[in-house]
Amino acid sequence: LSSRWLVIAVGLVRAYLAKGSYHSLYYSIEKPLKFFQTGALLEEYLLIAKYLPGIVPSSVVLTAFQVMSRVFLTWAVTHSVKEVQTEDSVLLFVVAWTITEIIRYSFYTFSLLNHLPYLIKWARYTLFIVLYPMGVSGELLTIYAALPFVRQSGLYSISLPNKYNFSFDYYTFLILVMISYIPIFPQLYFHMLHQRRKVLSHTEEHKKSE
Repeated sequence: LSSRWLVIAVGLVRAYLAKGSYHSLYYSIEKPLKFFQTGALLEEYLLIAKYLPGIVPSSVVLTAFQVMSRVFLTWAVTHSVKEVQTEDSVLLFVVAWTITEIIRYSFYTFSLLNHLPYLIKWARYTLFIVLYPMGVSGELLTIYAALPFVRQSGLYSISLPNKYNFSFDYYTFLILVMISYIPIFPQLYFHMLHQRRKVLSHTEEHKKSE
């Protein structure tokens, strides 16, 4: 599974070397990103609910939010609002997602093989300290950049009167999505910090006992 995200990483590096600039690199990995991130919905279900209940020490609710927010960013924001695809904030969250997923799936793979190198365990429970805020910043900045275009175009909005007697303002919905990060992101972040202390301290104690 990590090889899929390596495709995105290689695509970004090749595009950067070819262009000599990090601007608008999104187009070089747009198709695989959509495919892999959408497929993550099924993968997350299999990993957490079926195959790795003892290996994935994650909160199901928090993980579900993380996966759904990424799919939402991929399709409902970046794909739907073409104007934001050139924003540097898109590259910010794509890079954060890519590094995070390569490390995470490597962790799962070696755990299944019962041969988990300490470096991968350390990376899994340490690099998120930078990668999570980096990804969230990119996501929020991208949604914020989309707001003017959504308001101007009325994208996905439904106004009254209509036969269903129902209205929906996508602009307001995006603002609510941004606000939802305030209570949820700290929970995810501090959950990972707690896991880091527990997992790495246990590893250190095990090394000392040897």
